[in-house]
Amino acid sequence: MQLVIGRIGKPHGVRGEVTVEVRTDEPEARFAPGLVLRTEPGAVPPPEPADGPGVLFRVPAELTIEAARWHQGRMLVAFDGVLDRDGAEALRGTLLVVDSADVEPPEDPEEFHDHQLVGLAVVTPTGERLGEVARIDHAPSSDLLVLRRPEGRTALIPFVRAIVPEVDLAGGRVIVDPPAGLLDL
Repeated sequence: MQLVIGRIGKPHGVRGEVTVEVRTDEPEARFAPGLVLRTEPGAVPPPEPADGPGVLFRVPAELTIEAARWHQGRMLVAFDGVLDRDGAEALRGTLLVVDSADVEPPEDPEEFHDHQLVGLAVVTPTGERLGEVARIDHAPSSDLLVLRRPEGRTALIPFVRAIVPEVDLAGGRVIVDPPAGLLDL
């Protein structure tokens, strides 16, 4: 499974640096110089190339990080071979991804990566199936499990021990003890 760790934004300066919208908890590890990241073209179409219409720019399948730094709360990244503003602009909107198999599991048994939870069955302590985890929303106060209910609706479940007492990765399930009315919201 491919995990998005960032999205390339606008160029920064004239020497090929780009801003990156970081989508990982470990940006220093994921954007270390020398690492090779896979790419997926983003939703923003590339600009017309300087050598005229009809010549298409192709985003490379991989980009090697030359340098990365924080500047005014933003991650700035320079990639090997991207030497100027035009090259940086052509990458705008590109998603940077890693394979989930290359991501180390957390050392803390109470910590989980989003991709480990998505798709798990959600059941009550008595075994009643409530649905499955569709995604994780990261809210300011706590993470939320987005539950896809059997009838097609979704429900938000705060990912806190009082409501989610157990995550059984080996068994493929999350045990949820929701307070009355939570799933009806």
